[in-house]
Amino acid sequence: MSSRLTRRDAIRTTAAAGLAASITGTMTQVNAETAISQSDLVPHSFLTPGKQFYDVSRGNPKPFSLTGKALEDAKLTPDTWQLNLKVDPFTEDGVVREPAAAEREFDTAEGTAIDYQQLMDLGEKHGVKFIKAMQCLNIPEPLGQGLWEGIPLSIVLRECGLLKNVRRVYYRGFHNNDPSQIFQSSVSYTQATETPPSELPAFLAYKLNGEPLSLLRGGPVRMIIPWAHGFKSIKWLREIFLTNDFRVNDTYALNNNDPESYLKTGAYLDKGPTEFENGEPVIITGQAINGYSGLERVEYWVRELIPGAKRLDDNSNEVKQAPWKNCVIAEEPAWDEVLPEGTDRRTLLGFDHETGKPNSWPLRYGMASFHVVLRDLKPGRYEVRARTVDGNGFAQPEPRSIQKSGKNAIQTRRFTIKA
Repeated sequence: MSSRLTRRDAIRTTAAAGLAASITGTMTQVNAETAISQSDLVPHSFLTPGKQFYDVSRGNPKPFSLTGKALEDAKLTPDTWQLNLKVDPFTEDGVVREPAAAEREFDTAEGTAIDYQQLMDLGEKHGVKFIKAMQCLNIPEPLGQGLWEGIPLSIVLRECGLLKNVRRVYYRGFHNNDPSQIFQSSVSYTQATETPPSELPAFLAYKLNGEPLSLLRGGPVRMIIPWAHGFKSIKWLREIFLTNDFRVNDTYALNNNDPESYLKTGAYLDKGPTEFENGEPVIITGQAINGYSGLERVEYWVRELIPGAKRLDDNSNEVKQAPWKNCVIAEEPAWDEVLPEGTDRRTLLGFDHETGKPNSWPLRYGMASFHVVLRDLKPGRYEVRARTVDGNGFAQPEPRSIQKSGKNAIQTRRFTIKA
């Protein structure tokens, strides 16, 4: 199991629980007198403020830049927002024999679209909250982590009454009324309507960290698919289609990406100093995502870069057979200090509804900080790697090493110990 750092220990002794290693692999305790603060070991906010998420937005202009009448015409304010929820009449000989059907549809053109207040009313009865990390399929670092609040997609679909011949749910966001800018995604009928025990549902989000979802983060309403990379969590949601077409329609699939890529378990290193004084502790930090296969531990390996040393591929024997050692994964935070004021943990998915304790740590589809403190490195150039090992024993980037299913190559950081 991973080494752990409790918040209390981090505050009291700061560095006493840290681990260190020389290039020979000898482990030593970090001296408790060393002035290493908690913020040095855990430099990340547990919940990312909305404005501090790494932004990945499309559109020309980007919808979050709209103001005034243009914003109202786009129906991207709480007062103007509307959701079309319709059936797709598509059929194709030999492929889709019958069109999808629904007892009720909701359409702006017919004056029946679902408005923001109607969604809030559904949320009063059926709303859910959970903590989830966001990561783009093609960006090798987390975008941020938030407490998302909204209404399960399954509840919204029930508003349509009896359904027939529905095999997939297509959805898209506002695209400046330009077909060439459409960004869309999809989930299967089963994924949309059924949630396995201990998993999180697909849902329509309207709050982030206790506040109304901002336009910058895809508000007033966006789709959130907890188990998937960010391209499934469409911003500025405006349209949902029920279809009998079994094929994905995801925009990302057209760019040689895996349209059914689940969030990968992976470790992502923070940037830091490239030079250290002889005898100075080297603090290595990062964040690990607890993806589809779970997270057992985070490991590191330090390699001295002798003259002529070549870069190593993740699948090289040197990397596979290296003497990897455990990093320290930060313990769960003091929840009352990191959650929005008034949040009852017993109401959060992923937490026990009686005790308020998380069902797992790190949280399912969430992320946690990790660190290691290196000492006793002799002067020279070094390279440190970090990787996760998932709940099935696979070390990053396995078991899905193809990077078009999510960027999870083993990250490295190089530094020099001065003479």
